[in-house]
Amino acid sequence: MHKFRMTALLAFALGLFGAMQANAAGLVVGGKNFTEQLILSSMTQQYLKAKGYTASLKNGLGTTIMRQALESGQIDIVWDYTGTALVVYNKIDEKLDRDQSYQRVKELDAPRKLVWLQPSELNNTYALAVPRQRAEEEGLNTIEDLADRINRAGKQDADKKYLMGVDFEFASRPDGLEPLQALYGFSLDRSQVKQMDAGLVYTALRNDQLNAGLTYSSDGRVQGFDLKLLQDNKGFFAFYSAVPVVRQEILDANPKLAEQLNALSAKIDTAKMTEMNKKVDIDQLPIAQVAADFLRAEGLI
Repeated sequence: MHKFRMTALLAFALGLFGAMQANAAGLVVGGKNFTEQLILSSMTQQYLKAKGYTASLKNGLGTTIMRQALESGQIDIVWDYTGTALVVYNKIDEKLDRDQSYQRVKELDAPRKLVWLQPSELNNTYALAVPRQRAEEEGLNTIEDLADRINRAGKQDADKKYLMGVDFEFASRPDGLEPLQALYGFSLDRSQVKQMDAGLVYTALRNDQLNAGLTYSSDGRVQGFDLKLLQDNKGFFAFYSAVPVVRQEILDANPKLAEQLNALSAKIDTAKMTEMNKKVDIDQLPIAQVAADFLRAEGLI
Protein backbone atom coordinates (compact mmCIF):
# COMPACT_ATOMS: atom_id res chain seq x y z
CA MET A 1 0.00 0.00 0.00
CA HIS A 2 2.85 2.36 0.88
CA LYS A 3 4.51 1.59 -2.45
CA PHE A 4 1.23 2.23 -4.29
CA ARG A 5 0.80 5.60 -2.59
CA MET A 6 4.34 6.61 -3.41
CA THR A 7 3.83 5.63 -7.06
CA ALA A 8 0.57 7.60 -7.23
CA LEU A 9 2.19 10.65 -5.63
CA LEU A 10 5.10 10.44 -8.04
CA ALA A 11 2.76 10.22 -11.04
CA PHE A 12 0.78 13.21 -9.75
CA ALA A 13 3.98 15.20 -9.18
CA LEU A 14 5.29 14.42 -12.64
CA GLY A 15 1.98 15.42 -14.19
CA LEU A 16 1.93 18.65 -12.20
CA PHE A 17 5.55 19.32 -13.16
CA GLY A 18 4.73 18.75 -16.85
CA ALA A 19 1.80 21.15 -16.65
CA MET A 20 3.98 23.74 -14.90
CA GLN A 21 6.61 23.35 -17.60
CA ALA A 22 4.01 23.82 -20.36
CA ASN A 23 2.75 26.95 -18.63
CA ALA A 24 6.12 28.41 -17.62
CA ALA A 25 7.70 27.96 -21.05
CA GLY A 26 5.15 30.30 -22.60
CA LEU A 27 2.87 29.75 -25.55
CA VAL A 28 4.10 29.51 -29.14
CA VAL A 29 1.60 30.72 -31.73
CA GLY A 30 2.12 29.35 -35.24
CA GLY A 31 0.92 30.61 -38.59
CA LYS A 32 1.14 29.94 -42.31
CA ASN A 33 2.82 32.08 -44.92
CA PHE A 34 0.02 34.20 -46.38
CA THR A 35 -1.55 37.47 -45.31
CA GLU A 36 -4.61 36.14 -43.51
CA GLN A 37 -2.55 33.69 -41.46
CA LEU A 38 0.04 36.32 -40.61
CA ILE A 39 -2.74 38.57 -39.31
CA LEU A 40 -4.47 35.80 -37.33
CA SER A 41 -1.26 34.63 -35.68
CA SER A 42 -0.15 38.18 -34.83
CA MET A 43 -3.60 38.93 -33.45
CA THR A 44 -3.57 35.81 -31.29
CA GLN A 45 -0.12 36.53 -29.88
CA GLN A 46 -1.08 40.12 -28.98
CA TYR A 47 -4.37 38.98 -27.48
CA LEU A 48 -2.72 36.35 -25.30
CA LYS A 49 -0.02 38.74 -24.12
CA ALA A 50 -2.76 41.19 -23.12
CA LYS A 51 -4.31 38.35 -21.09
CA GLY A 52 -1.06 37.89 -19.18
CA TYR A 53 0.49 34.98 -21.05
CA THR A 54 4.04 34.81 -22.33
CA ALA A 55 3.47 34.28 -26.05
CA SER A 56 5.90 34.09 -28.95
CA LEU A 57 5.25 33.97 -32.67
CA LYS A 58 6.45 31.43 -35.22
CA ASN A 59 4.65 32.16 -38.49
CA GLY A 60 5.46 32.28 -42.20
CA LEU A 61 5.29 28.47 -42.34
CA GLY A 62 4.03 26.23 -45.12
CA THR A 63 0.82 24.32 -44.46
CA THR A 64 2.37 20.89 -43.90
CA ILE A 65 5.33 22.31 -41.96
CA MET A 66 3.00 24.15 -39.59
CA ARG A 67 0.97 21.02 -39.05
CA GLN A 68 4.07 18.93 -38.34
CA ALA A 69 5.31 21.56 -35.88
CA LEU A 70 1.96 21.47 -34.06
CA GLU A 71 1.92 17.68 -33.87
CA SER A 72 5.53 17.54 -32.62
CA GLY A 73 4.95 20.18 -29.94
CA GLN A 74 7.17 22.86 -31.47
CA ILE A 75 4.19 25.19 -31.61
CA ASP A 76 1.13 25.22 -29.37
CA ILE A 77 -1.66 27.19 -31.04
CA VAL A 78 -2.59 27.72 -34.69
CA TRP A 79 -5.53 28.81 -36.78
CA ASP A 80 -6.35 26.14 -39.31
CA TYR A 81 -9.13 25.46 -41.79
CA THR A 82 -11.56 22.57 -41.71
CA GLY A 83 -11.24 22.00 -45.46
CA THR A 84 -7.45 21.83 -45.22
CA ALA A 85 -7.65 19.30 -42.40
CA LEU A 86 -10.05 17.11 -44.33
CA VAL A 87 -8.41 17.22 -47.75
CA VAL A 88 -4.70 17.77 -47.04
CA TYR A 89 -4.13 16.09 -43.66
CA ASN A 90 -6.71 13.30 -43.82
CA LYS A 91 -7.27 12.78 -47.57
CA ILE A 92 -11.05 12.95 -47.26
CA ASP A 93 -12.94 14.17 -50.34
CA GLU A 94 -16.45 13.48 -49.04
CA LYS A 95 -18.86 16.39 -49.44
CA LEU A 96 -19.67 17.71 -45.98
CA ASP A 97 -21.49 20.81 -44.80
CA ARG A 98 -19.99 23.36 -42.41
CA ASP A 99 -20.94 21.60 -39.16
CA GLN A 100 -20.14 18.13 -40.47
CA SER A 101 -16.68 19.30 -41.57
CA TYR A 102 -15.94 20.74 -38.15
CA GLN A 103 -17.17 17.68 -36.26
CA ARG A 104 -15.19 15.33 -38.50
CA VAL A 105 -11.85 17.11 -38.10
CA LYS A 106 -12.46 17.49 -34.37
CA GLU A 107 -12.98 13.72 -34.07
CA LEU A 108 -10.03 12.87 -36.31
CA ASP A 109 -7.61 15.00 -34.31
CA ALA A 110 -8.78 13.97 -30.83
CA PRO A 111 -6.51 10.86 -30.73
CA ARG A 112 -3.59 13.10 -31.72
CA LYS A 113 -4.26 15.28 -28.68
CA LEU A 114 -5.11 18.27 -30.86
CA VAL A 115 -8.25 20.18 -29.91
CA TRP A 116 -10.33 22.17 -32.38
CA LEU A 117 -12.02 24.92 -30.39
CA GLN A 118 -15.11 26.87 -31.48
CA PRO A 119 -15.09 27.76 -35.19
CA SER A 120 -15.18 31.37 -36.29
CA GLU A 121 -17.55 32.68 -38.96
CA LEU A 122 -14.57 33.06 -41.31
CA ASN A 123 -14.86 30.76 -44.33
CA ASN A 124 -11.82 31.17 -46.59
CA THR A 125 -12.93 28.86 -49.36
CA TYR A 126 -12.59 28.99 -53.11
CA ALA A 127 -14.93 31.32 -54.96
CA LEU A 128 -15.58 32.46 -58.51
CA ALA A 129 -15.36 36.23 -58.90
CA VAL A 130 -16.17 38.69 -61.67
CA PRO A 131 -15.54 42.44 -61.96
CA ARG A 132 -18.44 44.16 -60.21
CA GLN A 133 -19.37 46.26 -63.22
CA ARG A 134 -19.58 43.15 -65.42
CA ALA A 135 -21.70 41.41 -62.79
CA GLU A 136 -24.16 44.30 -62.78
CA GLU A 137 -24.28 44.56 -66.56
CA GLU A 138 -24.82 40.82 -67.07
CA GLY A 139 -26.98 40.13 -64.01
CA LEU A 140 -24.49 37.73 -62.43
CA ASN A 141 -25.21 36.79 -58.81
CA THR A 142 -24.60 33.05 -58.69
CA ILE A 143 -22.32 30.53 -60.38
CA GLU A 144 -25.47 29.21 -62.05
CA ASP A 145 -25.98 32.66 -63.61
CA LEU A 146 -22.39 32.54 -64.86
CA ALA A 147 -22.85 29.05 -66.32
CA ASP A 148 -25.95 30.23 -68.20
CA ARG A 149 -24.06 33.26 -69.51
CA ILE A 150 -21.13 31.12 -70.67
CA ASN A 151 -23.45 28.76 -72.52
CA ARG A 152 -25.37 31.59 -74.19
CA ALA A 153 -22.20 33.48 -75.17
CA GLY A 154 -20.75 30.44 -76.94
CA LYS A 155 -23.93 29.84 -78.92
CA GLN A 156 -24.47 33.45 -79.92
CA ASP A 157 -20.95 34.33 -81.02
CA ALA A 158 -18.06 31.88 -81.16
CA ASP A 159 -15.58 34.77 -81.13
CA LYS A 160 -16.90 36.09 -77.80
CA LYS A 161 -16.06 33.16 -75.62
CA TYR A 162 -15.79 33.57 -71.88
CA LEU A 163 -12.30 33.50 -70.42
CA MET A 164 -11.80 32.07 -66.93
CA GLY A 165 -8.59 32.31 -64.94
CA VAL A 166 -7.65 29.55 -62.47
CA ASP A 167 -4.48 28.50 -60.71
CA PHE A 168 -2.51 25.53 -62.04
CA GLU A 169 -3.64 23.18 -59.28
CA PHE A 170 -7.37 23.83 -59.62
CA ALA A 171 -7.27 23.25 -63.38
CA SER A 172 -6.21 19.62 -62.94
CA ARG A 173 -7.23 18.46 -59.46
CA PRO A 174 -9.99 15.83 -59.24
CA ASP A 175 -12.22 18.16 -57.20
CA GLY A 176 -11.42 21.18 -59.38
CA LEU A 177 -12.54 22.73 -62.65
CA GLU A 178 -13.86 19.65 -64.43
CA PRO A 179 -16.36 18.57 -61.74
CA LEU A 180 -17.33 22.24 -61.22
CA GLN A 181 -18.34 22.42 -64.88
CA ALA A 182 -20.18 19.12 -64.62
CA LEU A 183 -22.22 20.23 -61.60
CA TYR A 184 -23.16 23.62 -63.03
CA GLY A 185 -23.64 22.42 -66.61
CA PHE A 186 -21.21 24.56 -68.59
CA SER A 187 -18.20 23.74 -70.71
CA LEU A 188 -15.00 25.65 -71.37
CA ASP A 189 -12.53 24.54 -74.02
CA ARG A 190 -8.80 24.67 -73.44
CA SER A 191 -8.43 28.13 -75.01
CA GLN A 192 -10.95 29.60 -72.55
CA VAL A 193 -9.15 28.40 -69.41
CA LYS A 194 -6.21 30.61 -68.52
CA GLN A 195 -3.92 28.92 -66.01
CA MET A 196 -1.80 31.33 -63.99
CA ASP A 197 -0.43 32.11 -60.57
CA ALA A 198 -3.29 32.59 -58.12
CA GLY A 199 -2.30 36.20 -57.42
CA LEU A 200 -2.33 37.12 -61.11
CA VAL A 201 -5.99 36.13 -61.40
CA TYR A 202 -6.96 39.15 -59.29
CA THR A 203 -4.91 41.54 -61.41
CA ALA A 204 -6.31 40.12 -64.65
CA LEU A 205 -9.87 40.52 -63.33
CA ARG A 206 -9.20 44.11 -62.27
CA ASN A 207 -7.79 44.88 -65.73
CA ASP A 208 -10.80 43.21 -67.39
CA GLN A 209 -8.59 40.62 -69.08
CA LEU A 210 -10.76 37.80 -67.74
CA ASN A 211 -14.52 37.37 -67.57
CA ALA A 212 -14.32 35.33 -64.36
CA GLY A 213 -11.63 33.93 -62.11
CA LEU A 214 -10.98 31.60 -59.20
CA THR A 215 -10.32 33.53 -56.00
CA TYR A 216 -10.49 33.06 -52.23
CA SER A 217 -13.55 34.31 -50.40
CA SER A 218 -11.73 36.40 -47.77
CA ASP A 219 -8.89 37.75 -49.90
CA GLY A 220 -8.47 41.51 -49.48
CA ARG A 221 -8.11 42.02 -53.22
CA VAL A 222 -11.75 41.05 -53.72
CA GLN A 223 -12.71 44.28 -52.00
CA GLY A 224 -9.68 46.27 -53.11
CA PHE A 225 -10.17 45.49 -56.80
CA ASP A 226 -14.00 45.82 -56.64
CA LEU A 227 -14.78 42.22 -57.52
CA LYS A 228 -18.01 40.38 -56.86
CA LEU A 229 -18.03 36.85 -55.46
CA LEU A 230 -20.67 34.68 -57.09
CA GLN A 231 -22.85 32.65 -54.76
CA ASP A 232 -22.05 28.93 -54.89
CA ASN A 233 -25.73 28.08 -54.97
CA LYS A 234 -25.18 24.34 -55.58
CA GLY A 235 -22.62 23.98 -52.79
CA PHE A 236 -19.64 22.83 -54.83
CA PHE A 237 -16.81 24.37 -52.82
CA ALA A 238 -15.83 22.82 -49.50
CA PHE A 239 -16.05 24.80 -46.27
CA TYR A 240 -12.77 26.21 -44.97
CA SER A 241 -13.90 27.46 -41.58
CA ALA A 242 -11.05 29.03 -39.59
CA VAL A 243 -10.69 27.48 -36.14
CA PRO A 244 -8.15 27.82 -33.31
CA VAL A 245 -6.41 24.48 -32.79
CA VAL A 246 -4.50 23.86 -29.56
CA ARG A 247 -2.49 20.98 -28.16
CA GLN A 248 -4.36 19.23 -25.35
CA GLU A 249 -1.35 19.51 -23.04
CA ILE A 250 -1.44 23.30 -23.37
CA LEU A 251 -5.16 23.47 -22.56
CA ASP A 252 -4.64 21.25 -19.52
CA ALA A 253 -1.89 23.57 -18.27
CA ASN A 254 -3.92 26.74 -18.91
CA PRO A 255 -7.53 26.21 -17.75
CA LYS A 256 -8.84 29.57 -19.03
CA LEU A 257 -7.21 29.40 -22.45
CA ALA A 258 -10.00 27.60 -24.34
CA GLU A 259 -12.62 30.10 -23.18
CA GLN A 260 -10.37 33.02 -24.07
CA LEU A 261 -9.59 31.74 -27.57
CA ASN A 262 -13.27 30.97 -28.15
CA ALA A 263 -14.05 34.60 -27.28
CA LEU A 264 -11.56 35.72 -29.93
CA SER A 265 -12.94 33.27 -32.50
CA ALA A 266 -16.47 34.57 -31.93
CA LYS A 267 -15.42 38.05 -33.12
CA ILE A 268 -13.99 36.96 -36.49
CA ASP A 269 -15.99 36.55 -39.69
CA THR A 270 -15.37 36.61 -43.43
CA ALA A 271 -16.28 40.29 -43.92
CA LYS A 272 -14.02 41.49 -41.09
CA MET A 273 -11.16 39.31 -42.27
CA THR A 274 -11.52 40.52 -45.85
CA GLU A 275 -11.26 44.11 -44.62
CA MET A 276 -8.14 43.30 -42.60
CA ASN A 277 -6.55 41.49 -45.55
CA LYS A 278 -7.27 44.54 -47.71
CA LYS A 279 -5.61 46.87 -45.21
CA VAL A 280 -2.42 44.83 -45.46
CA ASP A 281 -2.40 43.86 -49.15
CA ILE A 282 -3.91 46.99 -50.70
CA ASP A 283 -3.42 49.78 -48.15
CA GLN A 284 0.02 48.47 -47.13
CA LEU A 285 -0.53 48.82 -43.38
CA PRO A 286 1.69 46.77 -41.03
CA ILE A 287 0.28 43.39 -40.05
CA ALA A 288 0.78 43.94 -36.31
CA GLN A 289 -1.04 47.28 -36.48
CA VAL A 290 -4.02 45.84 -38.37
CA ALA A 291 -4.26 42.99 -35.83
CA ALA A 292 -4.03 45.36 -32.85
CA ASP A 293 -6.61 47.75 -34.31
CA PHE A 294 -9.06 44.87 -34.71
CA LEU A 295 -8.54 43.68 -31.14
CA ARG A 296 -9.16 47.17 -29.78
CA ALA A 297 -12.19 47.77 -32.01
CA GLU A 298 -13.75 44.51 -30.79
CA GLY A 299 -13.04 45.30 -27.13
CA LEU A 300 -10.71 42.32 -26.77
CA ILE A 301 -7.77 44.34 -25.46
